[in-house]
Amino acid sequence: MPKPLSNTVNIEEIQRVHAENRKKIRERLAEFESVWMNGTDARIWEEMVYCFFTGGCSAKMGLRSVSAVQGLLENGGQPEIAEALAGVHRYPNARSRYVVQSREFLREHCGMRLRAKLESFDCGFERRDWLAREKGIKGLGYKEASHFLRNIGFSGYAILDKHVLRCLHELKIIDDPKPPNTRARYLRVEEKLKQLAKTAQIDFDELDLVLWSMKTGEILK
Repeated sequence: MPKPLSNTVNIEEIQRVHAENRKKIRERLAEFESVWMNGTDARIWEEMVYCFFTGGCSAKMGLRSVSAVQGLLENGGQPEIAEALAGVHRYPNARSRYVVQSREFLREHCGMRLRAKLESFDCGFERRDWLAREKGIKGLGYKEASHFLRNIGFSGYAILDKHVLRCLHELKIIDDPKPPNTRARYLRVEEKLKQLAKTAQIDFDELDLVLWSMKTGEILK
């Protein structure tokens, strides 16, 4: 595993870390693809909930939180989910509301047939726009909508979290490492990340994991 870097990153270091960890990175991406290829709607819903839990928090907290509410994802009420998240997640009440309110909306909107709903979009941008902009779905802005889609096997979406943004700032590709707060800004930074992938000659989806791992020392989800 790559060790977290405290110094400024450069393209040569990115290429080195990618070369050393290519096998593990590709295995992780294959795991994401298998969710779409083999997973049920319930499994896709679980990944959406995971992204509710990681927004503003860590990947590890998201994993622990999903594990804590595993048996409540289909029918658990807000108080039950909040109780299960207490001591596990930083925001048990808010995140439990995200789960219940989003579940209620998706049941009414598409009968929880998430695969069919996501397949209904001809354009990848429209698919993500729906997730990020639909008021019935709580807790998915552009970053977490991208995170969710990547984690269920869709390619071509940048997860612009603080680690990736910090790398882009250190590379002087962006002026400010603050998260982009509009769709237009998100797309602009995403395009810059795609240009970096071309320059470094690294697959775009692999690059996202490389940059994240360079700051965290791990290749998670």
